[in-house]
Amino acid sequence: MKVTFLGHAAVLIEDKKNIIIDPFITGNPVASLKLEDLPKIDYILVTHGHGDHLGDTVEIAKKNDATVISNYEICQYLSKKGLKTHAMHIGGSYLFDFGRVKMTPAVHGSSIIEGEKIIYGGNPGGFLVTIDDKKIYHAGDTGLTKEMELLTNENIDLAFLPIGGNFVMDVEDAVLAASMIKPKKVIPMHYGTWEIIFADVELFRKKVEDEGIECVILEPGDSLEL
Repeated sequence: MKVTFLGHAAVLIEDKKNIIIDPFITGNPVASLKLEDLPKIDYILVTHGHGDHLGDTVEIAKKNDATVISNYEICQYLSKKGLKTHAMHIGGSYLFDFGRVKMTPAVHGSSIIEGEKIIYGGNPGGFLVTIDDKKIYHAGDTGLTKEMELLTNENIDLAFLPIGGNFVMDVEDAVLAASMIKPKKVIPMHYGTWEIIFADVELFRKKVEDEGIECVILEPGDSLEL
């Protein structure tokens, strides 16, 4: 399984099925590729409705006949645009043809801006994706939550955690989150895209590794094998 960080919070998982999470590529100042560079996408996972996460979902889904997995409200919104969707909600899990997906809590907002309208985007969330014997956790946009301690029992192989502060956890809170989740590896995300979410990623690495957790810093376009 190949996991590629595309920049901001966008992640590509290539395996028997190709999955993209929060596909914010167009307009993303740190995006590592263009839409036409993506492989065929089978599933799109959307953590919440904000534009830097919903991103290019509609265009990618239509081009690839991909299924979008998200909360009920976002799926209703996207279904009306002709997309195939699979609605879930926090705490729910479902076995797909590539593996199991569980939606996890996130403390944030979720709205969709369409022209001058603000559309309710349901509860924000994260995703725990299990493919064969590997588990990947994408926290979405979130502050630190006590519920993260429950993820310790999941024996997560790879966790993507936001560290940019202001809208999400900062470095200190993300380190605490990692110490509660105890993944084998952690990758920082959602930082440095704009000045307001600048973070000292090397400080994050040091503090996480002081907790005995391996920290992998991926530049946009970098990959690792699981």
